[in-house]
Amino acid sequence: MAKPMTKTLTLLTLATLALGGCGVLEDRSQRYVDEPLGQPLRVAEGQQGERIRDAFPIRPVDTGSVPERGTFKLPAPPDMTSDILDQNYVVETLGGQTWLLVNEVPGRVWPAVSAWKSERGLGVARDNPQIGLMQSDIVNFSRRARDFVGLDDADDADNLRVTQARIAPGVRRRTTEIQIRLRGVESAPRELLSWAAQSEALETEQALLQDLAEFLKAREDTKSYSRVALGITAEPMVRLVAGEDARTHIVMDLEYERAWSEVSRSLAEAGVPVVDLDRSAGQFYVDFRSQDELKRGWFRRAAEPEFTFLVQLQRQDDGVHMTASRAPDHAGPDRSERLLSELFEYLY
Repeated sequence: MAKPMTKTLTLLTLATLALGGCGVLEDRSQRYVDEPLGQPLRVAEGQQGERIRDAFPIRPVDTGSVPERGTFKLPAPPDMTSDILDQNYVVETLGGQTWLLVNEVPGRVWPAVSAWKSERGLGVARDNPQIGLMQSDIVNFSRRARDFVGLDDADDADNLRVTQARIAPGVRRRTTEIQIRLRGVESAPRELLSWAAQSEALETEQALLQDLAEFLKAREDTKSYSRVALGITAEPMVRLVAGEDARTHIVMDLEYERAWSEVSRSLAEAGVPVVDLDRSAGQFYVDFRSQDELKRGWFRRAAEPEFTFLVQLQRQDDGVHMTASRAPDHAGPDRSERLLSELFEYLY
């Protein structure tokens, strides 16, 4: 008779726990309010903490009023999109070239650029999404288009113009670069013209790109995706090449002037001091000592930048190659590959 009694007690115990489950399980939502602040994020030596914080921004929290116990509800994650879009469109100019840098992939930019051309009266007469080109009708034939690009009545049939837009992946990952060309033609083109490497009206193109930037920003809530633009080449313009058969180097599929400018920007953003430079020779003389080296040399006036590594740019058939090497009189460890890796993160 003992065994049935044991089973009965066990069942009663389980039933009691089940009925009182709400009292047994703790409501832990209040812990979210009472939890103290954690320690600041620590990163590995040589890494850039500021860069990590920029990649994962955290909105400031108003701690002036703490919810009363029993009324707290776990908040939904904040929408950070509006913060990111403040820096989403930038018109840049360098070496006779100007472009609009957009923090978005080409497939989303293509339909928006097409809508902009139509709304401004330019239209899209011909396009090729595979190479990222759009071409308008003759601008002179539309009063609205002529006013928009700044043509006056003197620009008659002897000075015909068309506009082109080129949409291509940007130097930095997940970005798009848009360029505009205002080109002179003898008659209405029957086919898509090849892209002109040099600008014929740089100031006008800058103004058009600025207007396009404002248009894209205003349409941010209605952006769409173009399947036909999936064919736009996605090959990165900056590549880090490392292998047993070749010296580690960075390949930039850019004009030399643009490559020089991008490397200058990357060195500045990475916090690598430039001691001297030789633009014609493609050389940056930089100080890339470790923190330990800087501390050991404090009493030898090492706080001043010293030439410890050379960053070299060279024109090649496939673009501009960048290498790094230790200075001949620098006795510290060879951190050339580390320097290239860090610059690559800021380039791409």
